[in-house]
Amino acid sequence: MNQLLHIDSSVQGDQSVSRRLTARAVQRWRDTHPEGSVVYRDLASNPIPHLGDVTSPALTAELIGEIKRADTVVLGLPLYNFGPPSTVKAWVDHIVAPGLSIDAETGAGLLGDTEFVVLESRGGGYGPGTPREGWDHAESWLPHAVSMTGLSPRLIVAELTMADVNPAMAELKPLAAASLNQAFEAIDALWEVGENAA
Repeated sequence: MNQLLHIDSSVQGDQSVSRRLTARAVQRWRDTHPEGSVVYRDLASNPIPHLGDVTSPALTAELIGEIKRADTVVLGLPLYNFGPPSTVKAWVDHIVAPGLSIDAETGAGLLGDTEFVVLESRGGGYGPGTPREGWDHAESWLPHAVSMTGLSPRLIVAELTMADVNPAMAELKPLAAASLNQAFEAIDALWEVGENAA
């Protein structure tokens, strides 16, 4: 049976755009994998401890086991202060583990068979030609951070998400709506209906 691991990390609750994106992706996956199951982890309401001198090896094994059992991982990644939430950083720190996610002898990643879809939301604009081009350090960090495990993120981004709540960005609302719609369209194209029918 197919399994999807759904991870959210936004602290914005029902107002979160990244949670809207992951919900859309999970529904799309369910529609195309009717016999599949979903495992859910919320890093905001149930944060993972950061690495420290009392870090539990059992927790690291548990987190990596969730990925190994999944055919697909969907991660919601809001941009906070130009980087990933610290809870996502903690999750990544746990799953990069020689002997569990990395072959201890060869250095080969052991999670490469898992599809990894990352749905990012960012409040401003960080694309080419914008004043803050290159300031999105989450987008550049994550592929490198998980590369040793074999995971290869497929990134879908919705930006200008603050336009609806920040009066100074009101004129950007049409661009924000277009970006969100493009993200939804990209999500809907991830899996084809009927491709996993029995």
